[in-house]
Amino acid sequence: MKENTIRRRTLLAGAAALGSVALPSLAQSKTVLRISTPAVPDDWHAKMWTVFKDTLEKSAPGEFDVQINLNASLFKQGTEPAAMARGNLELTTVSASDIAKLVPEFSIFTAGYVVRDPAQQQKIFNGPIGAELFKTVAEKMDITPLSTCYLGTRQVNLREVRNVKTPADLKGVKLRMPGSKDWLFLGEALGATATPLAFGEVYLGLKTGTIDGQDNPLPTVRAAKFYEVTKQIVMTSHLVDGLFIAISNKSMNALNAAQKAKVLAAAQAAAAYNNENRLKEEAQLVEFFKKEGLQVTVPNVDAFHKSVQATYMASDYAKVWPKGLLDRINATK
Repeated sequence: MKENTIRRRTLLAGAAALGSVALPSLAQSKTVLRISTPAVPDDWHAKMWTVFKDTLEKSAPGEFDVQINLNASLFKQGTEPAAMARGNLELTTVSASDIAKLVPEFSIFTAGYVVRDPAQQQKIFNGPIGAELFKTVAEKMDITPLSTCYLGTRQVNLREVRNVKTPADLKGVKLRMPGSKDWLFLGEALGATATPLAFGEVYLGLKTGTIDGQDNPLPTVRAAKFYEVTKQIVMTSHLVDGLFIAISNKSMNALNAAQKAKVLAAAQAAAAYNNENRLKEEAQLVEFFKKEGLQVTVPNVDAFHKSVQATYMASDYAKVWPKGLLDRINATK
């Protein structure tokens, strides 16, 4: 009798132990999606990931474990595509210049006056041009772009007021640009003397006169308080900038068809949230800068457009652009 009791207790203890092991394994059956972004919490590019997470939880409850890592806390900015290709990261946003390092034809979207406005940007990437280029990105980078986020339209922000109508009027202006050759080429194409400077040094550079100006979308001008040390914004609208929500091919291929559709829909919802709010913010900022005492002027944008595109077409950049791609982009309405 005692032996039977001991055996029964042993079996019950074993069952309990098995049960305790089974619970974590159930939790682990969720598909983990780690997100790495350099965006700070207040940025629309950070907030949109919560929209992604909430949308996915609503459409596929309990199927995914979405982990959002802001402030480049998981991977340094620029290292994410390599981490995704190695299978160490599932999702991030990549820039056109990041993509262009491995897909040279994508450099067309780092050139000035290629994309006209945010609406055209969406039509380009949601249409046949985007489908073709994204297929190439997936093949060459082992990542799949899912949606296109509007980053902002870049404008020229000057320390002192100048009468700027054409690129010739920016001659001699030390215009801070990010340090890569793509960005510096754009600064020169605008007619200025492109000057590389780390973003964290721009405010002091404008204050002391080390640089005469900088270029960024209007929300960045406000966030970084550049309006405190500048007197003019020239609405050149020279680059409609974007970021692409992308997933590693390894992660995408591990999903079933229904899950793929839900992840894609969540990425599109996140991008739509970002785009709507960023456009709304940009629309309000001209009045904000005027109230802060800045002159907001509009140059001859057509003159800038023609001059900048001619500079690019005569450069090595245009040599890697597929024949007819610029014409197809220009024809996208």
